[in-house]
Amino acid sequence: MPVHQTTIVPRFGELDPYNHVNHAAYIAYFEAARCVALDDIDMSLSDLSDRGLQIVVTKLEVKFREPATARDELVVETYVHEMKRVSSTWKQQILRKSDKQTLVEAELILGVCDSGGRPTRPPADLNETLSRLSTDDS
Repeated sequence: MPVHQTTIVPRFGELDPYNHVNHAAYIAYFEAARCVALDDIDMSLSDLSDRGLQIVVTKLEVKFREPATARDELVVETYVHEMKRVSSTWKQQILRKSDKQTLVEAELILGVCDSGGRPTRPPADLNETLSRLSTDDS
């Protein structure tokens, strides 16, 4: 599967006094894009919840390169970089749509928990479905 892409347009409330997207808003953009990517492979968060499962972020590293502004249309690229038995490493980046410049990069480790928040090994079908977001080299 190619890298999943989600388009986002910054809203006024996400801007700082300098007309830049606030750093915390990027985290929300990354989360929204992961949710859309999961929906697109038929693994919505509500479907997981119905099965008593949660996908949770256990580690997040973000590198801010350039600010986005209110006038920028953004593209969030998302893919699963590596899958292990009980966790997966995801990579995401936010690009300015007009010039494809990378503005923000993130690497995340996600795990699976039961409905009580206890770590659990993901069912085989969950990892199989999640692999649809993997790049060929992962």
